[in-house]
Amino acid sequence: MKVAILDDYADTLRTLDCFRLLRDHDVTVWTDHVQDVDTLAERLADTEVLVLIRERTAISGDLLARLPRLRLISQSGPYPHVDVDACTRHGVVLSSGTGGGRPSYGTAELTWGLILAAVRRIPQQMASLRAGGWQEGVGRTLRGRTLGIYGYGRIGRAVAGYGAAFGMDVLVWGSADGRRRAAEQGAVVAPDRRAFFAGCNVVTVHLRLVEATRGIITADDLAAMRPDALFVNTSRAGLVAPEALVAALEAGRPGSAAVDVFDREPLVDPADPLLARDDVVATPHLGYVTVEDLETQFTAVFEQVVAFAAGEPTNVVDPAALPGRAPADRGRA
Repeated sequence: MKVAILDDYADTLRTLDCFRLLRDHDVTVWTDHVQDVDTLAERLADTEVLVLIRERTAISGDLLARLPRLRLISQSGPYPHVDVDACTRHGVVLSSGTGGGRPSYGTAELTWGLILAAVRRIPQQMASLRAGGWQEGVGRTLRGRTLGIYGYGRIGRAVAGYGAAFGMDVLVWGSADGRRRAAEQGAVVAPDRRAFFAGCNVVTVHLRLVEATRGIITADDLAAMRPDALFVNTSRAGLVAPEALVAALEAGRPGSAAVDVFDREPLVDPADPLLARDDVVATPHLGYVTVEDLETQFTAVFEQVVAFAAGEPTNVVDPAALPGRAPADRGRA
C-alpha cells in the first residue's frame, strides 16, 4: 500500500527499528508541516494509508473528501485533530491505540529537566558564560518545597516520584474522579483548587487536551500562584486559557514558566511573546521525542498498518468505516 507519514520534522522515523514493519509498503515521509488543504490534497492524492504524529496536522472533512484512495489513518493517543464522522462517511478507518499502561518517560524526564533548568537558571547561566561573563543571578533549591501535580495520571505519577526523590512535598489536583483515584493511591490532594495553586512552589500540568480540558488553567489560577513560583506545561498549550500565561508572567504571578508546547506548532517566530521572555525556559515540543518513546509509540502505529493490510484492523475508532460495510452503514449522505 502507499503510505504517507506527515510532520516527521527531523526525519526520525525511518531510523527506528520499528520502521522495518513497513518494508512491504511504499512509504513517503514528509518532514515539513503543511496545513493548507489544497497542498495536502495534492501531496496525498495517491495515499492509501496516512500515518500521523500526534496532533501535528488537523485532518478535516474537506481534506478527506479529496482523498478518494485513502483507506486508513493510523496514529496513537487522542484524536481531537481528526474529523471522525467524516472518516466514517468516506469509509476511512481510524486506528488509534492508547499506549497501554506505560507512561511517556521521555515527557516525564523532560518535565523534570525543565524544572531544574528553570529553578537553577541554567539557560541564563550558559548564555552568560558563553558571552564571557560568570555567574548570572541566583537559583533556588527544590528540597523542602512543594511540587503541584495537576493531573495524576501515568506521567503525573512519574513526575511526582521525581519530586519525592528530590525531597519535595507533592500536592495533587485534578478532576473529582482524578482526585479520588489519587487519594486512593496514597497521594496528598489539595483541599481546594485555590489552595493548590497558591500553595505550590512548582505547578506542572499533565492532562490530555480534549474539549473538557481546553482552557482549564485559567487566569485566576495563575494569578493565585506565588510570585516566586514556577508553572510548567509539557502537555498541550490549549490547556491554558488563551494569552493567560504571558499576562500572568507580566503581572508577576507566577514568577516564571517552563514550556514545551505552544498554541502554534512548529513555532518558528523568535519574536513570540513566550520566547522573548527571560523568565521562560522553552523547548520545541520534545516531550515524547526520544528514541525509546518513539520506538514504543510507532511500533504500535505501524503494527496497526500491518494489521489493516492483513485484513485484521486493530484499535478501530470508527468500526462503521470498516471495509465490507455498505455505504449507508458508513453514514454516507
